[in-house]
Amino acid sequence: MVRGARSHLSDTTMSHIPATAEPTLSHLDESGQIRMVDVSNKASTLRSAVARGKVRMSSQAYKLLSAHENGKGEVLNTARVAGVLAAKRCAELIPLCHSLPLSFAGVEFSLDDATHTITIKATCRTDYKTGVEMEAMTACSVAALTIYDMCKAADKGIIIEDIRLSEKSGGKSGEWHSN
Repeated sequence: MVRGARSHLSDTTMSHIPATAEPTLSHLDESGQIRMVDVSNKASTLRSAVARGKVRMSSQAYKLLSAHENGKGEVLNTARVAGVLAAKRCAELIPLCHSLPLSFAGVEFSLDDATHTITIKATCRTDYKTGVEMEAMTACSVAALTIYDMCKAADKGIIIEDIRLSEKSGGKSGEWHSN
């Protein structure tokens, strides 16, 4: 079996794996070939995932965004819709993702005037056989990219950072929260 490397991962990242279990890469078979994970024998359960990320920009671009003066229209509502659409199409973008029936996909923003930062929180839920972590992270990523696209005329140096899974629930691994 192909084993995943644990040495570079923090203890909080691996908190959902029992101490005796050796991590593996679920999308590789015993010979190391890629495969889609077979979820046929898994039970459908309520599953949820939250991803977070940040977009930092110049004070000038941030002022335009927060004042709704961006020439391309209302930035955050456009980014919200883009994030939801991305979550719904995640399986078309990530090769081995399962196509999921989402029961919810939502994107929220909080603005920090002092640091010119927009924090993105993307939440996805389903009642299915596999988790929605990839859908939440894809929603967060595309929302961030949409903000960049709509603000790049005012600041080419916008930074997208810290996109990560912040929590998940459901399935056999249960609940997981990052620090």
